[in-house]
Amino acid sequence: MVFSNDTGELELLVRDEMGRAADSVAERLSWMFYVADPAKTSFRNHEEVPQYYRQAWPLFLAFAVLENLVLYIQGKPTVRINDGVTSMSHGIILECSKLVSRGSEHWLYIWLHQNYRLVDLPWNDPLTWYIAAICIDFGYYWVHRACHEVHILWAQHQVHHSSEDYNVFVGLRQSFLHQWCGFLFYLPLAFFIPPSHFLAHLQFSLLYQFWIHTETIANLGPLEFIFNTPKHHRFHHGSNINCLDKNYGGVLIIWDRIFGTFAEAKENQEIIYGLVLNRPSFNPVDLQIFYNKNVYYKVKSMDGWKNKLSAVIKGPSWYPGSPWTGEDSKKLDVQHREKFDVKLPFWCNLYLLSHFIVVVIGFQELTLRYMAMNPVVVLLMISYILLSLTSIGLLFENHSYAGIFELLRCVLFLFYVQHFGAALTNPVFLQLWHYQYFFIFSACFWILQCLKVLQIRVKAK
Repeated sequence: MVFSNDTGELELLVRDEMGRAADSVAERLSWMFYVADPAKTSFRNHEEVPQYYRQAWPLFLAFAVLENLVLYIQGKPTVRINDGVTSMSHGIILECSKLVSRGSEHWLYIWLHQNYRLVDLPWNDPLTWYIAAICIDFGYYWVHRACHEVHILWAQHQVHHSSEDYNVFVGLRQSFLHQWCGFLFYLPLAFFIPPSHFLAHLQFSLLYQFWIHTETIANLGPLEFIFNTPKHHRFHHGSNINCLDKNYGGVLIIWDRIFGTFAEAKENQEIIYGLVLNRPSFNPVDLQIFYNKNVYYKVKSMDGWKNKLSAVIKGPSWYPGSPWTGEDSKKLDVQHREKFDVKLPFWCNLYLLSHFIVVVIGFQELTLRYMAMNPVVVLLMISYILLSLTSIGLLFENHSYAGIFELLRCVLFLFYVQHFGAALTNPVFLQLWHYQYFFIFSACFWILQCLKVLQIRVKAK
């Protein structure tokens, strides 16, 4: 009888836990599809707004697995490991930048609302929630459009278009400078939209746009007229000449229809993804910043201060005497092209994936505890994460210096653990001990590789 009671209590406990888990998943899905409950996602103060984006990471991975399964069933190419890891690396870089900025990019918005707001919209009124959703999506349209039609802003946003694939991982490809470039466009909203709603809806907009990066969904019927969908956004990501500067909407596509930037995808047209002039690289740090050099050289090549200024604030295809975004007749007409790819052996991809998982684990621990840590230590850990992502990217490219770079990274890790391990008390550092033997083995391999005893044999394409 006691056994029966214990079993019944255990079953109730399991059901309760499963119910809470299901509710948690359902709630996170509501964020991603922008159908969140206004009552649960409205807050009095901006400090109370959760980090929805970070909490949704498990769903990102679940969506990625589901997408690959559907692609396999549909007989389409699945995600390339080098491109997928590079996209996730961009997401980590973005989140690392937020650990440093700690929301300071929103300070001016909060200050304007606190001191110069024109109306006091009640924070707990559902109508305020919906007004904020529409206004922030309208603001996003202009931010996004500016990022394509202003050269210096495109230098940051191009990161998002740098992949030659189109899948949910691409939704994670974001510039760490984009948040600093776009905040100015939202400032007019500070006169009436509460900061708590502003911060929440910025995240919902980003989460919504994650799942529309897929080729598995062909058409959503009547929803195509109002909402931004995978079909519309696929067209936006094309480097085909008829795809350029179209479909800027974030959640709603109606802004494009109103302002003349909407274009319908043509039936059976092959959309060529990536930049018009691609950067053949899997190094996420390089992809984040390389285009700024292009802006510099273009400005340097111009005569007169007016042309130099125009080279910064007008479109990437602008040249003296042309319209703001350049003339279509003189733009490069991108046709079918071979994707940049390096066919590494299976063991090498497995090695890189293993080290990337270690980076993700370290990054996750850092995000959970960084507020209680010394800022200098946080910066050092972020620097090592960036170093690791760079090394992984170079190895995916089979760069000539990748082996030396990776050896130095492994040695640096071991040096830190051996010399400072005894003084480690923070949980983030304590778990470093679990990985030191993995890094010792890795360092030994790269020593042999640098001495030409072992070599990475790249497969023919």
